[in-house]
Amino acid sequence: MSNRCSDLVSQADRQLYAEEGYIVLENFIPSDMLQKRREECSYFLGYMDARMDHGLVSGEALSRRSKRYFVNNLYRYSPRLPDFIFSDLMAEVCRATIGGDAYLFNEQWVVKGAEQGMKFSWHQDSGYVKFMDPGTVHEPYLTCWCTLDAVDESNGTVYLLPHSRGSTKGRIITHSKDPETNDLFGYTGDDPGIAVEAPAGSVIAFSSFNLHSSGTNTTRAMRRVYLPQYAPAPLHHSETGEQFNLAVPFVRNGRNIYDHKGDTPENWGGIAPPLPDA
Repeated sequence: MSNRCSDLVSQADRQLYAEEGYIVLENFIPSDMLQKRREECSYFLGYMDARMDHGLVSGEALSRRSKRYFVNNLYRYSPRLPDFIFSDLMAEVCRATIGGDAYLFNEQWVVKGAEQGMKFSWHQDSGYVKFMDPGTVHEPYLTCWCTLDAVDESNGTVYLLPHSRGSTKGRIITHSKDPETNDLFGYTGDDPGIAVEAPAGSVIAFSSFNLHSSGTNTTRAMRRVYLPQYAPAPLHHSETGEQFNLAVPFVRNGRNIYDHKGDTPENWGGIAPPLPDA
């Protein structure tokens, strides 16, 4: 690991994350990495549109065609995504926030369509785990909201409630489900949160215990975000012991140990995802 990489997250940011659960790292992603993420995003949105057009996306899903997209855990089918997810760059973000051990827990594209991109309700990411497993007890994991476009209130940026304003340090709130959107929501208070304004190539990193939401996209362009999440340890169901989501080893004792050769679709029981016939 280079000295430059180890200096990317300041001590002030580390302290802010420890106390309030979030940091904003502006212009953090190098331009070549950013361009590759944009190109991959176009491919996966086309894939999702094709699935929707053929009725292969459940009505219970959070995605809505042309309005908002959540495309989850397909990185093994991309030759480019592992280079970012498991980069020394992201390893440093993990070390600065959740510590010396990190596992990839989830990764997804989060995209709002032009002019009609839907909002997303106030929630904790860990609230979704608790919704499936009310008895869960787990350490907060890390969400890295990586901006492929500049974000502000006009195109549906993220709103964050620091721990001190949301009373969420060490606490997972019981969430309810919106029957119209399938969103879970855990907060209906008056605090508007902090509206993050950041240029493309930024990383808004926050704890899975932080309450957050996002607004609508009223602009003529999509608002594209790539969102890897990392946990300090694998998550398991409190009663069944079943593993939640992914648990791909990434950082151990501060070192990047990711094994790309062993992390292939074939080794995980899959092949390239079939696209529906045109």
